[in-house]
Amino acid sequence: MKTQSFTAIIYKEEDMYIAECPEVGTVDQGETIEEAIANLKEATKLYLEECPLPKISPRFVTSIEVSYA
Repeated sequence: MKTQSFTAIIYKEEDMYIAECPEVGTVDQGETIEEAIANLKEATKLYLEECPLPKISPRFVTSIEVSYA
């Protein structure tokens, strides 16, 4: 069994937390952050079992500041 780290982006939409994995394209949700992450892990695992990804380079997440009118 392979193990790989991916990025998880979590945000709240109304009364649910949404979790996205941008490298794979999987998305899931949950009533709590923990549930959303657990659901995203399961969805990503199931996706990768059917559609293996080509080798990808690590992603780095940062924030930026933008001034606008």
